[in-house]
Amino acid sequence: MYHRALYDILMESGHAIAELTREMQDEDELFGSRLTLRAVEAHLLIMAQTVANLPPPLHQRLLQVDWRGWDALHLQLRHPLPRRREPLWYAVNALVPQTLGLIADLRRRQPQLFPSDC
Repeated sequence: MYHRALYDILMESGHAIAELTREMQDEDELFGSRLTLRAVEAHLLIMAQTVANLPPPLHQRLLQVDWRGWDALHLQLRHPLPRRREPLWYAVNALVPQTLGLIADLRRRQPQLFPSDC
């Protein structure tokens, strides 16, 4: 059930990010809207914290996830640095979709890892 809760958190935040940024063509649009940027950063932080706390059974089955990218993003979101445009745009366009796809694929292939009830 714990794995399922983590899956749901990742999916919910990932879909929110996709919805918030769907019409954006580049990072200028994202950084031009403070409210949208704050919302995206909040969802990215939730995802980064969730990814950082994935238990070993999930971590070991998700070897293709960009773990370094998530670690760097997590650090960036907790301690914002001046050069944050590129890492945030990378997260929105690559890190989030890749991770969501990989974990969704894992759930399809091994549904027993994600039971919905006890």
